[in-house]
Amino acid sequence: MKQLLKTLLILVTLFSFTPYTATASSYPEKLGTKLGNGLTNAVTGIAEIPKTIMITNRTNGPAYAATAGFMTGLVQMLGRTGCGVIDLVTFFIPTKPIVRPGFVWENFKTETTYTSKWEMLP
Repeated sequence: MKQLLKTLLILVTLFSFTPYTATASSYPEKLGTKLGNGLTNAVTGIAEIPKTIMITNRTNGPAYAATAGFMTGLVQMLGRTGCGVIDLVTFFIPTKPIVRPGFVWENFKTETTYTSKWEMLP
């Protein structure tokens, strides 16, 4: 009985890693990409505050940017930093970033958005 359980455990383990075996050359690259993305977003999340203030200033004026823009920037900072931490913790599952744009400096004039689903990296 013990031998049968060991054999089943080995077979399940081998079959669960089969998709990664087929793409083994790109799997470490995907892990590195997600790990770097997560670390970057966790560290640079604070840049969402001035980014959001500048975007709000262009669309609604300085008074609104100083109040609502600052508060929205705080929320965006928490969102980007949180997504970065999640990417760091789950770096071994190669998914696309939830936060768009992927880095705070990409499309600096565009508001940050978040996707509602996890997508695997191609």
